[in-house]
Amino acid sequence: MLKLFLQRALLRPAGHVFPSGPRQAAPLLGLPGTRMGTHGRKEPREPLNSPQRAREFIYRLQPAERSCLLRQLQSFESIAIAQETLETSPPSAAQIRYVLFHNAIPFVGFGFLDNAIMIAAGTQIELSIGVTLGISTMAAAALGNLVSDLAGLGLAGYVEALASKLGMQSPDLTPKQADMWQTRLSCHMGKGIGITIGCILGMFPLLFLSDDDDKEEKKAQACSDTESHSS
Repeated sequence: MLKLFLQRALLRPAGHVFPSGPRQAAPLLGLPGTRMGTHGRKEPREPLNSPQRAREFIYRLQPAERSCLLRQLQSFESIAIAQETLETSPPSAAQIRYVLFHNAIPFVGFGFLDNAIMIAAGTQIELSIGVTLGISTMAAAALGNLVSDLAGLGLAGYVEALASKLGMQSPDLTPKQADMWQTRLSCHMGKGIGITIGCILGMFPLLFLSDDDDKEEKKAQACSDTESHSS
């Protein structure tokens, strides 16, 4: 039964929740195919409809999480079976907006951390290792992205905890409403809007780096002027 529940229920959109029972926010980084940061690796996104992928997902969970998942899947399947013959109306505009915001808020934090750490680390690498080894600016940016991804692995849990403390509960949708294209579209739009806002806010280190660049240019120009006068 657990395999059937995993095959049928784990392919829900990120905005999907179980209408009954305790509301649990799905871990954003625990699901296969979920990427942290804006520069994700080009990995094939294999769906969770094979026994191997389902086992991999189960093994990553803690015992309490597995028990909670089983209870919620059983509750979800019972509600879905009961509503198979019922005509379900599409999600309301308020529910669509709530799904959008619910998915956007955590990704604002992910985009902010990704861009801010990448810019700060890339700049420091370029000014230190880059000068010593003579690497290019793009190589320094790539190393900064590496530092950003490694930092994101440890900070992801804090971002999720902070997003949950904002008080936004999971949207209350029926199983059929969770599978509708309006819900999926709102889910993806929320993630896209959130990561865009986060990346733009994460560019704030550039405000401090521009002054340093101007000073370096003025210093280099002054040195060139001094050499020209001395010659």
